[in-house]
Parts: sequence; structure tokens; C-alpha cells
Amino acid sequence: MALLKIARMGHPVLARRADPVEDPTDPLIHLLVNDMIETMHDASGIGLAAPQVHVPKRVVVFYVPPSRTDDNDGVALTVLINPVIEALTEDMSLGVEGCLSVPGMAGRVPRYTKIRYSAMLPNGEQLIREADGYHARVVQHECDHLDGILYPMRMEDLSSFGYSDELQKAEQEGETETDDG
Repeated sequence: MALLKIARMGHPVLARRADPVEDPTDPLIHLLVNDMIETMHDASGIGLAAPQVHVPKRVVVFYVPPSRTDDNDGVALTVLINPVIEALTEDMSLGVEGCLSVPGMAGRVPRYTKIRYSAMLPNGEQLIREADGYHARVVQHECDHLDGILYPMRMEDLSSFGYSDELQKAEQEGETETDDG
């Protein structure tokens, strides 16, 4: 396993639609997934898409910490290959997002509150799952990378875009409201 270099906003690999994976059971895809997981953990992230590590393939890895779910169960480490998202409601919520490809920055991003996603797993089986709240936000954020979209492109109000530490300080001082999904 190896740590991979994370592409930052402005790199062309982040601006293009990623290519589908032909065979999710391909050993090279498994190697990529393992390297992505190691890289995500090393960078203290909760999600990573293949384009973020300079590989234009439709592969995502993520997990949701128990503290970020209503039932405190979290979502175990999940690998999505060629994922497809369907919004299950028109309801959207604003939440603060950051990104390993936009280091040190954060902003309030609107996301669907409830989605269904399907994808292939590395063993070739299909996964279909419904998600809401923060889980839904993470999946939408990571899958956006597969279509060349970074979260600032989804923001409706750039006045909430700034350095993470400044936004946290303002929140602690009661100067802004935040909704993490």
C-alpha cells in the first residue's frame, strides 16, 4: 500500500468527468482502493474520490463517524464503484463542508437531505442504500468529484466560504450559524 498525492483545486483531473470502471474485481482497482483508504486516513479525511488522487476513475471511499449520525452507529468504511445517486426528496439543507482538495477552506453547501445510491462493490456485487443527513451529504460530496464538481461550485452564497479556522472561530463566537447536515 502507498500514500497517494492529493490533487488540489485547480488541477485538471478534478475538473473532468471520471471514466467508468470496467471491472470492479480488477486487482488494479483493489490496489487503488487500498491506497485511497490509506491516503484518506493519513489525511484525516472521511471520504476520498479517485480523481482526488490523480486517477480519473469512478471510485469513492468513505465512512461516517458515529458522532455524525443520529443513532450514533455511523457508517462503516464503504467503497463505491461507478456510483449513481437519486434524490428521494426535494428538501435540501445547508451544511459546512471542507475537502482534502481544497485544504484549509470550508463553506456552506446545499445538499439533498435524503438520497438513494447504488454502486458496484470491489467483489462485483451491487450495493443499494438509502441515506439521509450527514451520510447523504458525504456521498453527494464525494460523488461530485466524479463529475468534476468541487463543493465551492455548489455554494449559493460565497460569503460563507473561507478559511476553516476563521469559520470555526466565528461560529464559536456566535457570529454564524452552522448546520453540518
